[in-house]
Amino acid sequence: MSVKAKLENLVQTRIPTKHGEFILYYYSNTLDDKEHIAFVKGDVAQQHDVLVRLHSECFTGDVLGSRRCDCGEQLDLALRLINEKGSGVLIYLRQEGRGIGLLKKLQAYNLQDTGLDTVDANLHLGHLADEREYDIAALIIENLAIKSINLLTNNPAKIDQLKKLGVLVNQRIPVETHITTDNRGYLKTKVEKMRHLLSLSK
Repeated sequence: MSVKAKLENLVQTRIPTKHGEFILYYYSNTLDDKEHIAFVKGDVAQQHDVLVRLHSECFTGDVLGSRRCDCGEQLDLALRLINEKGSGVLIYLRQEGRGIGLLKKLQAYNLQDTGLDTVDANLHLGHLADEREYDIAALIIENLAIKSINLLTNNPAKIDQLKKLGVLVNQRIPVETHITTDNRGYLKTKVEKMRHLLSLSK
């Protein structure tokens, strides 16, 4: 593990959900002051090919059910797939709006409504297209003593970053959701500008 930071699991508690029962792990860390968590299903310690989803916080999609993105649906699908498998982890990272924060994300929404795509809107606001980092996720995977993972993602950049951080990623599992008139442009930008592996023919 190459991450130079400390991570501490402060509490674990049982969380029954519509997708089954999970154990929620609450973490503190020395990299930022955010509350990152992991939803853990089953016994994952010392296991290989553990089904893992890295999910970056999306208040509008995860909580409000916004159809401008696919985040809420991806969260639901990942938890359902982990529950069906009987074991796995969803790591919920507090990096809203691809790392630019909620205020800037909402400002970017307004720019998108004038014709900019998600990437150009971020750049217009002085940010990178994607400022997310996965150091905390790598530390959580290490803390859970997971040997290797099968990653639920459409984003090859997540795989690349995790591998650089010393995480063994053996397989990519697609996590595709419904395409709507509201999110088609968002998904098209993911494919064309961010190399996401998605089918837009639906």
